[in-house]
Amino acid sequence: MKLITLFLLLALLPINWEPDFNNAKKTAKEKNELILLNFSGSDWCGPCIVLRRDYFESEVFTAMANENLVLVNADFPRKKKNIGTAQQVKRNEDLAEIYNKEGSFPLTLLLDSDGKVIKTWHGKPESSPEQWTAEIKAICESRK
Repeated sequence: MKLITLFLLLALLPINWEPDFNNAKKTAKEKNELILLNFSGSDWCGPCIVLRRDYFESEVFTAMANENLVLVNADFPRKKKNIGTAQQVKRNEDLAEIYNKEGSFPLTLLLDSDGKVIKTWHGKPESSPEQWTAEIKAICESRK
């Protein structure tokens, strides 16, 4: 019964995205976790929307991410109502200047706590959400 309760609790936990990359690096260092940085166009990029819905919001990914990752989403929406604060837009542009000069969407990077790229995925992963999550988890576990 306790195992079922724990599973349900983990499945219901919301996924938390850190808006500040510097805070993400600090948290990743403190917790000995990796950073998953996602570049998205949340209101115009079809593959970005599918990636978020089918992968990032899946129960298997959420449970794994809450235990192993600090998540950062650099979003580049086009609709005025979806654009963040000037400060957030600047942060996202700064991240793109370092990690996404080509302007690929979606682009997902797995980084260490210093911001060094470990693995890159261009577009939506070709594997299932479960397989992709298992791949990320294996990388996280190999670096602990």
